[in-house]
Amino acid sequence: MQFSIQREVLLKPLQQVVGVVERRQTLPVLANLLVRASGSEVKFTGTDLEVEMVATTDADAVQEGEITIPARKLFDIVRALPDGAKIDLKLNGDRIALNAGRSRFTLATLPASEFPTIDEIELVERVTLPEEVLRDLMERTAFAMANQDVRYYLNGMLLDLQEHTLRCVATDGHRLALKETRLESSVSARRQIIIPRKGVNELIGLFESGEGTVELEFGRNHLRVRRGGVQFTSKLIDGRFPDYEAVIPLGADKTATIERDVLRSALQRAAILSNEKYRGVKLELQPGHIKIVAHNPEQEEAQEEVEAETGVSDLAVGFNVGYLLDALGALRGEKVRLNLRDAQSSCLLQEEGNDEARHVVMPLRL
Repeated sequence: MQFSIQREVLLKPLQQVVGVVERRQTLPVLANLLVRASGSEVKFTGTDLEVEMVATTDADAVQEGEITIPARKLFDIVRALPDGAKIDLKLNGDRIALNAGRSRFTLATLPASEFPTIDEIELVERVTLPEEVLRDLMERTAFAMANQDVRYYLNGMLLDLQEHTLRCVATDGHRLALKETRLESSVSARRQIIIPRKGVNELIGLFESGEGTVELEFGRNHLRVRRGGVQFTSKLIDGRFPDYEAVIPLGADKTATIERDVLRSALQRAAILSNEKYRGVKLELQPGHIKIVAHNPEQEEAQEEVEAETGVSDLAVGFNVGYLLDALGALRGEKVRLNLRDAQSSCLLQEEGNDEARHVVMPLRL
């Protein structure tokens, strides 16, 4: 195997793939990238047995072959070389020689036959949508995923594919984030899959602020995403996601509309004196305004009063201020609407006049 390539051309696929490779490995070969050269292309594959990333790039003077190379070392060497450097890689026996100008490196390899790759997935549905739309769906819901929860099905993101709609949903049992988009073409049947947390984070990191489209291939046990020269595959969490629609409060007829930035700033100030463990704040709704109150065990108190379009009186509900701030950070509009039912109900936050994004925060007893 042999090929020549410019540093910048090589660096991009390595950046896309190296994040998948875990620093601590059960199998030595999982610390390596599979490098496969054929025709005028070189393909780089990284995996941790749960998530696989494949990036393809063009190269010169390609001689066919495949081998696995230490991922982090190869990436660090290429990143440290000067801009514009021309890199030659050549396999000599069981070593890979990397030459760039006056720099010479020799790296150990492992046989390509030892590298585990994900087989072709059993395709059940294919959806195409703009890259910026999918990125927006995932970025605005990922924060609500659980982290190492015993309810393993919460440690990921639900993709709920309906007839003309794709929804991304995440919840950790204390708050829920939902964002949906309309699909240009209908799908054959409703499908729900859960992508593990690492897969979600890798996928978000893959997106660029481009005009391109992405292709989602739903398999029985895998999700595959294709974008440009990159192919991402993730195993799915085998579990049943909660009935998230039941969490969204019905009959929440007590509403308040408020400027998003004003509410965020007031909550950030009040949070300074909230209880460090529970981070509770109380929202007290009165006609024309909302009062925000925070206490802590040192008997310190913060009070903020912000104008709001509301006719509700004498309704007070406690919430974790961090969850409220996360939800407000994921909303985009100038104004947000808070929907409540009573003093024990969860709060539904939405952008004014837009139902595509919904965030639910459970109440906190204060």
